[in-house]
Amino acid sequence: MNPGPPNARNAPSPPREKSQLRPDDAAEVGRRIRALREERGLSLSELARRAGVGKATLSGLENGTRNPTLETLWAVTGHLGVPLAAVVRPGPVAPGAAVHAELLQSFEESTATYELYRLRIPAGTAQTSPAHAEGVTEHLTVFQGVLTAGPRDAPRTLVPGDHLTWTSDVPHVYEAAGDDVHASLLMRYPRPAPPAG
Repeated sequence: MNPGPPNARNAPSPPREKSQLRPDDAAEVGRRIRALREERGLSLSELARRAGVGKATLSGLENGTRNPTLETLWAVTGHLGVPLAAVVRPGPVAPGAAVHAELLQSFEESTATYELYRLRIPAGTAQTSPAHAEGVTEHLTVFQGVLTAGPRDAPRTLVPGDHLTWTSDVPHVYEAAGDDVHASLLMRYPRPAPPAG
């Protein structure tokens, strides 16, 4: 019996791309993560536990010997309370399970840090991204393809020209059906209010 054409849920996954971080970039990312962790007084074990990554993975990341996925970078920076741009420079960022992101620009205002990304999500792929820090929002615009995105419990399907905003301090999904998806993503990380004094 023929099960019918493949769809985004049962199609074979395309080959996973290797991390786009060059060795010198990986070493610099690792140095930045270690410095942020130490500034916060966190042990390697504690940050790994909070971020939901293996201690060996985090150690390899800090030592520049392990190429991280996008999900790992976001999980670690989220639990350090910093935007991704605090550890990576503009350009391609390590790919996730589905999302391939290029950081175009990071900019700061008195109340928030913003990161602007160009995204590509290959057809038939899906990714669940970890929760970011409290109050972080994502602003997504689709230019090509059909994308299901948003909070894991309430995603929406978007077509070219559609825009979606959600608070991303919960796990959230990106799933491309049909053709490759091309989109932009603006992330807003609120800054903590200065202590009253």
